[in-house]
Amino acid sequence: MSSSAKTTLKLDSLTRSRHQISVCYWLNDLRFTTSYWYDTVDFHFLESHYGEAAMRRIYFHIIAFEAMKIACLKPDIFDLGDFADCYSPKFAALWLELFDKSYRQWRYENNLPFYKGPAIAPPKTSATSEKQTPISPLKGDTEVLLCSGGGKDSLVMYKLLERAGIPFSSYSHASTVYGQVAKQFSLIENLLQHVSPVRVHRNYGFGDYVDNPVAQLYPEYGIEKMPEFDFFCPPPSLFALLPIVLQYGYQYIAVGYERSADESNLVWEETGEEINHQWFKSTESDRLLRNYINEELIEGVEYFSLLRPIYDATIFSLLQKDSHALRDTHSCNISKPWCERCAKCAYVYLACMAYLPEKAVRETFKNNLFDLPENQIWYRELLGLEKHKAFECVGEIEEVRLAFEICRRKGVKGKAIEMFAREFPKLDCTEILEKYTDVNRNTSEIPKAILNKILPQMEEAAQFSQKLILDLIN
Repeated sequence: MSSSAKTTLKLDSLTRSRHQISVCYWLNDLRFTTSYWYDTVDFHFLESHYGEAAMRRIYFHIIAFEAMKIACLKPDIFDLGDFADCYSPKFAALWLELFDKSYRQWRYENNLPFYKGPAIAPPKTSATSEKQTPISPLKGDTEVLLCSGGGKDSLVMYKLLERAGIPFSSYSHASTVYGQVAKQFSLIENLLQHVSPVRVHRNYGFGDYVDNPVAQLYPEYGIEKMPEFDFFCPPPSLFALLPIVLQYGYQYIAVGYERSADESNLVWEETGEEINHQWFKSTESDRLLRNYINEELIEGVEYFSLLRPIYDATIFSLLQKDSHALRDTHSCNISKPWCERCAKCAYVYLACMAYLPEKAVRETFKNNLFDLPENQIWYRELLGLEKHKAFECVGEIEEVRLAFEICRRKGVKGKAIEMFAREFPKLDCTEILEKYTDVNRNTSEIPKAILNKILPQMEEAAQFSQKLILDLIN
């Protein structure tokens, strides 16, 4: 491939069986495949009930957004292939905006300040179909579908709904991105033992794009580092759960993204852009996806974060009542349940030591993560002492400092605690505490019927957290 040659990402034909959809993608002559398997979805039923044309649009959105990861090889053109008739200006605008903002870290790490994604080829006039109206879904017996990754946020959401008397079903997606799929579901099953969902839905994702040598064998694409881990989940995983919504008539899709997900990691000096590792968990991302799904795909479906009103200081206080279940959570993106040597593990360990009984933490982690040499750089990044905040789904810098101060006041030991004491010999916690124990009672994202039932629990936990911290620092 010459430096001036155009590269094209193309959707190939899709195959569908009762419980599986599979697609092949091409980037010039490179071939990639992805398949999704559903244990509780019958695509034959869905097509007979909603019509093949309506379901074809759902399939298109699943595979088109799944193709984002391949766009990290910098194609010039995105050819929709046999699905060209599904093109719309709204689809193209959403796809490109999500790619731009979700993958800015990847652009930053590869020094690609001006690549904003491929041009999405519109169809020829003859291929254009009439605009489809959104699907009116079945009315189900349960309103809430709760998306669970198996971490502490999932456990807190389960318990918020359970204690509020709101029935819910659980949805989990396991992907080869994170290693062996069976192991991932086994870990999630351990967490589900602590709750009582109406149904449990599983989505199995398999693909050959991850952990391949494309960057090394094809240097002509000019990519030094491919994106890792959670870049490969939302928004594709959101569209991938829509068949479950259609089959069971769920009205609400709830995820567990806290307020800190709206904070960026740094501002890219060359472009002036904010880079947020977890932008796909931001309020802005949620709104874009919710509005698009309602306007274009399924009417009356609400997509929102159940934890958006609060920060981790309150989330971990909510976890106090269920700290015995901490050992059955997992959040590591490298080696599940915990590698104990990445930024995510370092952050979760810090917050657990700050807010939860030490016994529960010791049952979850094998080592004192504050002492491990590999974690010292992560703790410096988390504290805002390096070039940028750690590229992971973690709390804000001042939130981290507050957790460190709590650990110091509790007498927790470790090299990272000693480093914190040197860098911050005196930390005024008053304003920090007020911010991170605040509960946003005016959020418009969560339906009022749910918000009014969970806010009292959040406010009680926030007050508990305030008292805990004030007793330590005064």
